Amino acid sequence: MNRAVRTRAGIAMAGTALLVGGLTACGGDTADAGIGKGDGGKAAAERAHSPVEAVKASYLKTVAARFAKAELSIAERDGRTDSQSGTKGWYPASHDVILKSEKPDTRSIMVGDMVYTHLGEPLMGKAWMSMNLAKDGKPGIRLNDDPAEYLAMLLGQEKLTHVGAEKTADGIDAEHYKGSFAGADLLRADESTKVMQEADRQYLHEAVKHLTAFEVDLWIGKDGYPVRVETVSTDGKGTTKTAAKFSDFGKPAPVEAPPADQVVSFDEVTKETDRKLKQADEDLKKADKTLRDAGLGGLDLDS
Repeated sequence: MNRAVRTRAGIAMAGTALLVGGLTACGGDTADAGIGKGDGGKAAAERAHSPVEAVKASYLKTVAARFAKAELSIAERDGRTDSQSGTKGWYPASHDVILKSEKPDTRSIMVGDMVYTHLGEPLMGKAWMSMNLAKDGKPGIRLNDDPAEYLAMLLGQEKLTHVGAEKTADGIDAEHYKGSFAGADLLRADESTKVMQEADRQYLHEAVKHLTAFEVDLWIGKDGYPVRVETVSTDGKGTTKTAAKFSDFGKPAPVEAPPADQVVSFDEVTKETDRKLKQADEDLKKADKTLRDAGLGGLDLDS
């Protein structure tokens, strides 16, 4: 019974595993950092389609936007396809999304390491359950599937190629970039460009170190923002395919946690469940003793 409650709570939070991730803070260069001012038109044109320069410029612009609308479809290792839509934020990682799967739709909010899942029915009088992804005072390491993160993984990646100008599947004019990377390539992200803060770069490398292969198609719109990303990620457990669309950069309101008086923590739920189970066990023992004292044989609690 205790395991069942923990399992149900875990399922209620399971969608957050697709979403959690992100880096802690970012600073650094302006969007035209590293681009010379006095070069000729030919050099400027070459830089405009240089994958390394394009990703760098898009990353810096995206970081400044802080929030965007997102729609994701995720084909899981076990064959399930889940999706999510809503707001994504970065530095710190955050989201306010609706999770869709074979189960009823669930709203999930994440701010940093705190994840809040809206409950189908109130639990202990609360509408939301929270879970802290940090452990032993250290941030929880995970990926967030936000546009800044996708770009960060591609910073300085010489294997990324420019496919050309084309319309996305959604009809948006964009420049298409494509690449296939081994796990070792991902661990070198931003090592040459150095536009991330060192702590953020190390966090990213920790978050991707489980990946053995990563394939990506990236479309950067005329406004310099990433409008679509398609990935195939492989690790020791299998392969996950993700298609992500991003829009309205800088326009969504910042993600905020639910009111504190509407939130019960996962730890509180498990402690209350344990307390009830202990009380139920004591009540059964009392009932068993009463029956035995009455000569009725008891409840056979050991069977």
